[in-house]
Amino acid sequence: MSLLVIGLSHHTAPLALLESLSESPDRVADIATAVLASATASEAVVLATCNRLEVYAEVPAFHPAVAAVGEALSIAAGTRRTGLPTSTTVAAVAQRDPVEELAARAEGIADHLYVRYDDGAVAHAFTVACGLDSMAVGESQILGQMRDALAVAQQAGRAGESLNSLFQHALRVGKRAHSETDIDRHSVSLVQMGLEEAARVLGDLRGRRAAVVGAGAMSGLAVATAARNGITDLTIINRTPARAERLAASVGGTARPWSDLAEVLAESDLVIACTGAVGQVITEERLLRSVAARRGVPQVFVDLALPRDVAPVETWSQPLPSVTLIDLEELGRRLEGRTDLLQVGRVSDLVTVEVADYLTRRLEKSVAPTVAALRARAASLVSTELDRLHQRLPELDEATRAEVGLAVHRIVEKLLHTPTTRVKEFAVEGAGPDYAAALRELFDLEPKDVANVSSLPKRGAR
Repeated sequence: MSLLVIGLSHHTAPLALLESLSESPDRVADIATAVLASATASEAVVLATCNRLEVYAEVPAFHPAVAAVGEALSIAAGTRRTGLPTSTTVAAVAQRDPVEELAARAEGIADHLYVRYDDGAVAHAFTVACGLDSMAVGESQILGQMRDALAVAQQAGRAGESLNSLFQHALRVGKRAHSETDIDRHSVSLVQMGLEEAARVLGDLRGRRAAVVGAGAMSGLAVATAARNGITDLTIINRTPARAERLAASVGGTARPWSDLAEVLAESDLVIACTGAVGQVITEERLLRSVAARRGVPQVFVDLALPRDVAPVETWSQPLPSVTLIDLEELGRRLEGRTDLLQVGRVSDLVTVEVADYLTRRLEKSVAPTVAALRARAASLVSTELDRLHQRLPELDEATRAEVGLAVHRIVEKLLHTPTTRVKEFAVEGAGPDYAAALRELFDLEPKDVANVSSLPKRGAR
């Protein structure tokens, strides 16, 4: 079994494509279900954020898994209308070139997908957890998103030993990156960059009227960042009044009901939108009404949502000179070149060391069931022979029996020590024949013997 990561992010895909993948609230469950239903993966975790959609899977074979995951993603993007991959279609593609097959089965998104396999998948997971692959390099929000993705997969019984181990280790690496380097201090958040761009248009933001549309995690970050930048006249508007009130209370702002949205837009010089809703909440019609009410007074909209909350400029029926719209795509361009290369280098070095450690542990663990089965076989033989000895020599006292038993155990332990130690070393070195398989052959260890000491409960078992 090996690790596979297939996905697309702001590095490889346009905002419109990422938006199409984020429009379905059930996309995570649908993609994971499709991948597991294809019988090409035993575990699957889907990481979905505003800037990426990735499938992490434990797979027995590379080619069919690439085809199945690619099709699941293309269906989620709406580029294919076919159903889930069947065992027949999977078998048919098993011998084809994976890149060609991915292109054929993932129409419309193949050019934007990246594939990471085995060691590369581990390195990618750790890099993502550290924020090095984020639009805002070094941001820590990805840690919570990875933790949530794992929790969802665990609750659904889709994450087993392999992906649990990968994600838990990745989360630890991410925490180390933020605690042992200064990557946090030098990273620029999307919200901060949005405020900087707004200041270019509006001038000093202190004294300006601002509104945050939404009350989720990103909205909380937006409110806190706005307050730190000296914005005191801050309104929070959300469909759930209680959440808006709690967020407003945290910074001394004002909460308004959703029915006041048009009025709030007209009053605000700066609007930060991040609702997480499916579909635009600030349509062109609402923009036009706001422009008319403000009579040409400049206004900036910072859209941090995906799907987008604000109607994109390219969809406007007419120019709106007084409105400046800054979306994730624009922020991504602005963030280029704003990275502290020294801190990135320190985190990259940390990732390199942690990947090597993880792979070493995984290789050692791969031979552990064989070693455990061998020791169990030896212990069983020793126990059987000592029982025979005790039957043949019943006159032996307990002290003598104990000494004989200890001597036999010591002999067996010394005989097994070198081969079991060396097989772990050979596994880590990764060179030469499969020594674990050789041990199984030499000592006649049946597959069921190895399975009995390594198997875990099936997904969903309690």
